[in-house]
Amino acid sequence: MTGPLDIRTARRRYVTICVLFWLPLGLTIAPLVLLFTERGMAMAAIAGFFAAHSLTAAVLELPTGGLSDVLGRRTVLAAAGLLNLTALTLQALGTTPWQLGLGTALMGAARALSSGPAEAWYVDTVQAHSGPGAELRTGLARGSSATSAALATGTLLGGALPWLLGLGPDIGARLSEATSGLVLPLSVPPLLGAAVEIAFVLYVLTALREPPRPKTTLREVLRGIPVTVASGLRLGGRDALVRRVILSAGAAGSALAAIELLAPGRAASLTGASESGAVLFAALACAGFICAGIGSHLAPFTARLAGSGERAVLVSLGTSASGLLLLGVTAASAGAVSVVLAATGYGLVYLGLGAAGPSENDLLHHRVTSSGRATALSVQSLAQQLVGALTGLVVGVLPPGPLPWLLGGTVLLAGALLWVRSGKHPSPAVAAAPCAAVPGRSGADA
Repeated sequence: MTGPLDIRTARRRYVTICVLFWLPLGLTIAPLVLLFTERGMAMAAIAGFFAAHSLTAAVLELPTGGLSDVLGRRTVLAAAGLLNLTALTLQALGTTPWQLGLGTALMGAARALSSGPAEAWYVDTVQAHSGPGAELRTGLARGSSATSAALATGTLLGGALPWLLGLGPDIGARLSEATSGLVLPLSVPPLLGAAVEIAFVLYVLTALREPPRPKTTLREVLRGIPVTVASGLRLGGRDALVRRVILSAGAAGSALAAIELLAPGRAASLTGASESGAVLFAALACAGFICAGIGSHLAPFTARLAGSGERAVLVSLGTSASGLLLLGVTAASAGAVSVVLAATGYGLVYLGLGAAGPSENDLLHHRVTSSGRATALSVQSLAQQLVGALTGLVVGVLPPGPLPWLLGGTVLLAGALLWVRSGKHPSPAVAAAPCAAVPGRSGADA
């Protein structure tokens, strides 16, 4: 076993992992609902599929969070890639509700497995090379920018491919006939995503070098899951800064839920038709990912300008909240000025969230040890999903107009205000014990 990778190599491999993981998911953003509709699924069934994704991810988030702390980052990431490969194949070729539902549920399981191992690997590698005080924000920012770029590229490509196939009047019919109706033009983006997932798994297995871990059994891992869940739930209670990071993630989840639920309908009402509204929303989604990538790229500069990572989070979340509130106050108007202001607000939401993420995670990684790093990231992801789901339920019953937008903006503003008081945090990093039943854990994986 050679020594730890240098920082530049680790950063490059981390960015590549981010691109390969998120590009297939971006490919499905535009065509997935339309593909399910083409398969004869009612909107209630489609909503059930997406609920299966969210519920599976939420239920498995903490139990799987500690797996990479025990089994290894590479093993868990490869498993996530294989689950996504299966999910995308089922979504592309499935024709029955149980096949499509299983596909979205497996994608939720992959989401739970993937929320932390790549980032934990990068932080472990950098700290093994440069010590626990190593600068992390730049690499985290580049990974976040790469994620946004992959999602933006995937969204455009996933929306364009079926449209391009439809330009030739016989192409779609021939494709469907040759495959007995299994492959439709709308199936092509998820099938392309499945091919990318194969490259992702191969790259993870060959490029993510990490030290050997203590031998363990499946029984020992499963026996340690309750300890992992309990330690994850206690994590925020032991450290005020970690608690603020977790609560801020929940506030961001609320903002994203409001955007995802309300923006498509607003785009359709603006264009006057659901088809053209879908095209406009795809363009908006792509622009949002680009803004998030720019914000992530500017995160180190924002932290230097603000004077600290905590103040950078305050400024970034405040910017995002102002964008969502701007969307709220323009919701009742359709004039040209309102449209421009709304588009500006949409961009500010993603710009601010993109800038906040690397600073939040830089603070988090300096507060937890390697043995609990993936668990901490899972707690953060769980908070985002749960608060987002709750916001979605509330938004769904509120009357249309400014109020649903203002709800998301208010929650996000509350998340920003958590960072007004910048306290001192002298205590050492906190270990969120992964699976205590596994013997031989040293707490330093790198």
